[in-house]
Amino acid sequence: MKAYEETIRETATKDSPWYVVPADNKWYTRVVVAAAVIEALASLKLAYPKVGEAKKKELAAARKALLADK
Repeated sequence: MKAYEETIRETATKDSPWYVVPADNKWYTRVVVAAAVIEALASLKLAYPKVGEAKKKELAAARKALLADK
């Protein structure tokens, strides 16, 4: 147990953290993993890219062309 603790302590970083997850209860394990994934995704602060008017017109023309091919 001491070796595990030392390995985790010495190799975990802010950018590459370790997550110690209890595995003796399957549903709880899944909740802990899901919470870690949600937290990691939220920390990325993702957002849709901004699309200018010229690009919107280009996309509308492409959509019109694709729908015309049907």
